[in-house]
Amino acid sequence: MKRAGDSMNYNFSEIKKQDKKWRESQKEKNNQLEEELQRLKKEYQKPQMSEEQIEKLRMKIKEADEMEKRKYNQFKKMGFSAAVLLAAFLILPNTSNKIAHAMGQIPIIGQLVKVVTFRDYKYETDRYMADIHVPEIKLEESIENSEIQEKLERTKEEINTEIQKITDKLVEEFESHLEEEEGYQDIVVNSERLATTEDYFTLKLICYQGAGSGYQWNYYYTIDLNSGERLQLKDIFKEDTDYITIISENIKEQMQKQMLEDETVYYWLNNEVEEWNFKSITDETSFYLNERDNVVIGFNEGDVAPMYMGVVEFEIPKEVLQEIRK
Repeated sequence: MKRAGDSMNYNFSEIKKQDKKWRESQKEKNNQLEEELQRLKKEYQKPQMSEEQIEKLRMKIKEADEMEKRKYNQFKKMGFSAAVLLAAFLILPNTSNKIAHAMGQIPIIGQLVKVVTFRDYKYETDRYMADIHVPEIKLEESIENSEIQEKLERTKEEINTEIQKITDKLVEEFESHLEEEEGYQDIVVNSERLATTEDYFTLKLICYQGAGSGYQWNYYYTIDLNSGERLQLKDIFKEDTDYITIISENIKEQMQKQMLEDETVYYWLNNEVEEWNFKSITDETSFYLNERDNVVIGFNEGDVAPMYMGVVEFEIPKEVLQEIRK
């Protein structure tokens, strides 16, 4: 792959036109589908809605989900054709030290909160690769309670700012390696909506760096839609309850069970190096609430197990915490 300064014969203007045309067509399709969904939702709220209409609504919702998957896959594919071709040659370290703006947005259908791609950064040679999608949380609509609305806006901005700082730093580190022109490096950042319910919204930011060996770590952002605040672990439980110990003991039980069932699974529970052994979570340990309203505790690579185990998560059964949950 050619570097900055090499002669290029690519017709970038034509690629840009094709890319713009594709994105406009996708936006138009998405708008049409959204209008149809809103119309069917209104019909659904009517008492006289027929079984046929209900089934039609279900099919439209399913179509919306499938469309989101297709759009995401098409966007990724585009990234390795026109979009990535442009980025690989135009977004170079000697042209700008800022993250490149995304050429489009990928909406995720939700109730109150949605996620779009705020910025993209792409770069690829035979030794260096960056594929960074910076998500941004947006509020789809206002709510009647102005105090909660204000808190939601503030929480949204805090999370978006934190995500942008994280990705800016990763890009800065990546570009510093490019300037040195030594070794190899891969960097990937993506996001995943883990839960969207009437009570909360959870987004996971997934980060990966590879230079010989790879390392993945995640950030979890959960918004309490009833209070407008970013949810902390202690907020889920009744006061003066020892949720730290209860969760920690259940995680140890799950670790032990997994190791007994699969010899390839290994956690640091009874390791000879005592300081490596997992003893307890803290209030700062990563967590989120899944669609079943269960607490899920997340550990990055190397936190509680050897690196080959990767990122590990433990879903705490509802019956374990039901007596102490708010």
